[in-house]
Parts: sequence; C-alpha cells; structure tokens
Amino acid sequence: MRIGIDARMLGEGAGIARYLEQLIFHLQQRDPAHEYVLFLTRVNWDLVTITNPRFTKVLANIDWYTFEEQYAFPRIIRKAKVDLMHFPHFNIPIFYRQPFVVTIHDLTMFHYPRLDASTWGPVVHYIKDKVHRWVIGRAVKNAQHIITTTQFTAQDIVTTCSVLIEKMTVTYQAPFISLPVGGDVSSNDEEGSTKPFIMYVGAAYPHKNVEGLLRIWQQYVSLYGNTHELLLVGKKNYFYTRLITSSLFKNTPCVRYLGFVDDTVLVSLYKRAALYVFPSLYEGFGLSPLEAMMHGVPVVSSSRSCLPEVLGEAALYADPDNISQFVDCIHQGIHDDDVRYSLRQAAKKELLRYSWKDLAKQTEVIYEKYVG
Repeated sequence: MRIGIDARMLGEGAGIARYLEQLIFHLQQRDPAHEYVLFLTRVNWDLVTITNPRFTKVLANIDWYTFEEQYAFPRIIRKAKVDLMHFPHFNIPIFYRQPFVVTIHDLTMFHYPRLDASTWGPVVHYIKDKVHRWVIGRAVKNAQHIITTTQFTAQDIVTTCSVLIEKMTVTYQAPFISLPVGGDVSSNDEEGSTKPFIMYVGAAYPHKNVEGLLRIWQQYVSLYGNTHELLLVGKKNYFYTRLITSSLFKNTPCVRYLGFVDDTVLVSLYKRAALYVFPSLYEGFGLSPLEAMMHGVPVVSSSRSCLPEVLGEAALYADPDNISQFVDCIHQGIHDDDVRYSLRQAAKKELLRYSWKDLAKQTEVIYEKYVG
C-alpha cells in the first residue's frame, strides 16, 4: 500500500513546516511495511533526502490556498496511486474524495477572527473567514481520522465542529533546534545584548498578545526599573511592522526587536536569557516555551488554552489580561532563585513527555488503520 504526505509546506519556517520535517525524518528511520510518497515543490525538493528505499518524492509545484490546488493537485495525487493521504493542514482540495487523514493544529480563526488579524479589507475578511470555517468543517467531517496537537485542541474540535472524540488521536510534538543542545555556540550574537534580558520568540499575530506583553513590560519597568531588556524575536511581517511602528512600542523602554535569527543565534540567546515569557491568548501547542525549557530557561506563561497541559509544572502561569499578575510572575521568575531552580527541575521531567520519534510511531499506527 502507498501512503502520501502533502509536504508542500516543508521549509516555510512555521510550525507546520517543522512538523513535516520531523515527521518525515523519523518515519524514514523506521522499518515501514508500506511505501510513502512525499509531495514536494521545486522550492523544497532538495530539503528532503531520501534515506529509506520505501520513500519516493513526487513534484507537486502548486501553491496552497490557490485555485490550482483545487483541480491540479488531486490529479497529481491520483497519478501517484496512493491509497491514503495525510494532509498536515486543513487545506484539502474541495473535490478530493479519496481516503485521507488530516492534522488540525488549532482552531485559532474560529476564536480570534479579528479584522486586525488580516491584511484584507472588511468584506474580503468576512468572506475569507466564512470559507475558512467551511473548509475546516468539511475536512474534519470527511477525514478518516484527525490528528491533533493536544487534548485541548481535540476537545476544541469536539465543541466547535461537532466531531466525536473517538475520531481523533493526540500526537504531541517536541522542541527541536537544529543545533544540538550541547553544541558550541558563540557567547556573543550579532545583536549583542549588554544587559540581562528576558525574551519572547514567535509571531506577532493579535492572538499571540505581543501588544499585551509590551503593556505588561511597561508596568514592570515602571515598578522595578530598567535592569533588564525585553527581546522580541520573530520574522518581520505586516503584524510586527505594525507593532514596532506603533506609539506603544516606541514608548516602551528597554525593548529590542531582533527579527528573524538563525538557530545558532537563537540557541545563544536561550542560553543567556534570564527568563522566557509567553503571553499568548490561544495556542494549539506552543513549541517555543518548550525550546526555552530545553535550554534551561525558566518560563512565565499565559494560563490560557493548551499551555498548562503542555508546560505542566515547569512554568509560572498568569492571566494575560491581568497585567499585575503577569508582572509579579516575571519578577518572581527573574529574582526568586528557589523558584527558578524548581522550574528547571520540573522542566527536565516535563520534556520527557515529548518525542518526535514517538510522534512518528503513533502516526504510523494511525496510517495502518486505513491502508489495509
């Protein structure tokens, strides 16, 4: 039997790309009973090295969310004669009728369909939101099985999309940075901070609440002074540009935006950070605080969505809408040595729950149910 994986998003630098990268790598390390077909674009074709003879690559040079994806991609899949497809995102071609499993990472757009989260005008945003909901609803209804990132996301799908929990399997992802944790990193990065710092790594979409973090930081500095900097790390796009040009950002002391940094610099930052902060209002998983924990950085996290499930006892939690509470947790996370030690010890235990190898094994078991 032949199992297809839509890998067109591999290499895009987002969470789905990391998911595909690690899933494919660890599936190849196994001894599969079936053949695998990886659908790639010209851009990411060379990012996958075939190390297992039961894996093959097929060119599907088609952008996602396009009309071509609807009519041309199904033809390519049919020509490859796969018996089961795995779509790692909800963008399944509307008229695709063959067996498939789908990974739903979160339902952010169902809960935060804000106009300020879009670069479109209000009319297009409204239409886009309705189409998005319809496409996800159709995907979870027609899939043979749904893979989710957390128990929180699974329950969210049950409540929001009226899908039975029995149709879903949770496969936890894992922290991963290409530079080994014990590898050599420079003590100085190209952005060279001269002051102790706390950091946030991620996008600036409204549900990520980076604007809220800046308000929290303003109060922290007003109470405790400018002893530390807040470093924001993330790829520059419309949302970061809007944020860093706002009066809020310009009037917030001791903040630096570093933009995108490669893994070598990121590891260096993690190793020197006093604290990691994650103020998100909604997450399907939340990899970056786990990456910080992996490098021994104490974490202060939002208490919303899946984050207590994912981070367990290895974080201090605060309501992201309660500025004073978040400020208190940041101060404790920086200055209370007993708390910092306890968080680091708890992180070692929590991290044992996460393994890409286990995720690949669980995913293969799911495939087995539907390929005969």
